[in-house]
Amino acid sequence: MEQIILFSPLIGAVIGGFFWKSIGEKAAIYLTIVLLFASCFLSWIVFLSHGLATEKITLFRWIVSGNLSADWSIRLDRLTSIMLVVVTSVSALVHLYSVGYMAHDENWQDDERYKARFFAYLSFFTFAMLMLVTSDNLVQMFFGWEGVGVASYLLIGFYYKKQSANAAAIKAFVVNRVGDFGFALGIFALFMVTGSINFDDIFVAAPKLAETTLTFLWTDWNAANLIAILLFIGAMGKSAQLFLHTWLPDAMEGPTPVSALIHAATMVTAGVFLVCRMSPLMEYAPAALGFITIIGAFTAFVAATIGLVQNDIKRVIAYSTMSQLGYMFVAAGVGAYSVAMFHLFTHAFFKAMLFLGAGSVIHAMHHEQDMRNYGGLRKKIPYTFWAMMIGTLAITGVGIPLTHVGFAGFLSKDAVIESAWAGTNAGFAFWTLVIAALFTSFYSWRLMLMTFFGQPKSDSHAYSHAKESPMVMLIPLGLLGLGAILSGMIWYSSFFGKDYQVANFFGIESEYQQTLPKTKEENIVEKNNEKLEDALPPQGAIYMSPENHVLHDAHYAPIWVKISPFIAMLLGLLMALWFYVWDKKKPSEWASTLDPLYRFLLNKWYFDEIYEILFVSRAKVIGRIFWKKGDGGIIDGSINGIAMSLVPLVTRISTRFQSGYIFSYALAMVLGILLLLTWMIFAVGVK
Repeated sequence: MEQIILFSPLIGAVIGGFFWKSIGEKAAIYLTIVLLFASCFLSWIVFLSHGLATEKITLFRWIVSGNLSADWSIRLDRLTSIMLVVVTSVSALVHLYSVGYMAHDENWQDDERYKARFFAYLSFFTFAMLMLVTSDNLVQMFFGWEGVGVASYLLIGFYYKKQSANAAAIKAFVVNRVGDFGFALGIFALFMVTGSINFDDIFVAAPKLAETTLTFLWTDWNAANLIAILLFIGAMGKSAQLFLHTWLPDAMEGPTPVSALIHAATMVTAGVFLVCRMSPLMEYAPAALGFITIIGAFTAFVAATIGLVQNDIKRVIAYSTMSQLGYMFVAAGVGAYSVAMFHLFTHAFFKAMLFLGAGSVIHAMHHEQDMRNYGGLRKKIPYTFWAMMIGTLAITGVGIPLTHVGFAGFLSKDAVIESAWAGTNAGFAFWTLVIAALFTSFYSWRLMLMTFFGQPKSDSHAYSHAKESPMVMLIPLGLLGLGAILSGMIWYSSFFGKDYQVANFFGIESEYQQTLPKTKEENIVEKNNEKLEDALPPQGAIYMSPENHVLHDAHYAPIWVKISPFIAMLLGLLMALWFYVWDKKKPSEWASTLDPLYRFLLNKWYFDEIYEILFVSRAKVIGRIFWKKGDGGIIDGSINGIAMSLVPLVTRISTRFQSGYIFSYALAMVLGILLLLTWMIFAVGVK
């Protein structure tokens, strides 16, 4: 079953990409869709039926080189099963949605390979992500990691005739290589100090790493902290954390289904998965966890501020993705790994629905993406309106305070904020996330009010011809809506319930269980041989040290902490109503009054401009030197110059020996024989 889940998307990608002519374009498209839904169906079976044990399915021997040995294996545990349903569910629905969204794409009119290639790219992207989440060692994970990078380059730059799309694809590829370099250094360091790249071996060695010193950049570092930070740098690139985030908004140049796939469930969640997978190492790296918490909090805040003033509907949702990823990293940084996975799980449903809903709006408005040209669309596209409404209710955190009843984002975001309070003693991260929640509510409701309410633009030709999307696009929205409503309430206890419930769900069988109330210990599977406990790797999908009491403390947060996200949501909603319903002059007045701040946010904190000055322009200068001086001056001017003068000279001399007369060749043969005989006589005489 696991092999079918893993390789079905690859089969679809290969057939759809290379053999579509043999089976027909439509057959290739529907084949990729059927295979993805089969993979999705089996993933849900695994998720609902898989026990607490960690299973390994070895496919073949992969690497044997000196001390380096690794099998290509499927690692199946609770963490893997969560990612399987997230990746395959969103990907299958995106495949189905793409049939309707891309049906009238203008680019398909002049290239018959467009359709098959697009679906092949989607399937290849999904396969690479599945390779990443099922890996049993770091090199295998790195293979999937880079495969996702290649697939994202192909999908973001799918409209290759657009210069902006090509630039965005290159930008995503280059920025991710910066993070990947840190990831690679972390893998090298782990192999150097542990002699292995296999997860189990690394997890066993984690306590010793905390007592080991490494020299890096002329400085002595704690090995556990250094390696954890290097791995997190890789996560920063993939998950668009602050400083390595600039590629994410530009990725909107790809088709909207691509945006949903990249931003909701696959590429951007890879970094969160990596940190949670490496929890046995992270628990012994407190400095690294503090760094992760700070970066995550700053990311959530900065992205939320930028989202306040964006006018492109897809960019608003893109910055909300970046902000929500910051929430996930804060949860992981304070040690609440299950909460990070909870928000990842719920976020996949409501964010995919927001992106696909935005695609439905863009489809109805004939590819108009500026929200200032929208208005009153709820009457034209009612189903899309209600889908977007559900997504907005989920991301802003609407629910009944102090209960477990609410939309998915209400429960998971509250869990993150309560964990931040418990992990930082109501410090910087907690307050930053609360403020980010207020901003999230404002820009999310701003999107809804500008798009679906108010008066339509009287001169808008697109509005007059707007109509609801076809059913093939609405069905995925409906299914994702169910996830956005129910996923938080159904799995709240599993991810953020009492300690024993979380331990049971994730299979935590470590020293952590010794800290739980004895009346609950009967609910946890006991170890078969306690004497071998120290020799075994930490069991379960995640690991929590005995000193980690964040989950426990979060449940005893004060009432004001528990209701703070809900109050922030209400304030954001009231501000949005004030600006875009009750007093519509306020946005322009505030933008004029706070013009420097408005431009600062509109220009995305000038990160792109700063990077242009510090890195891009200097790289171009170096490239120009190699081009003009190296290639043009040295190679073309010297080496090629010598070759161009020497070769003709040698050619002219050699042509003189080619007279064309037989007696000339006969004379040369005789002279050659005489020289050979002379050499033989003298050679024998010397001996």
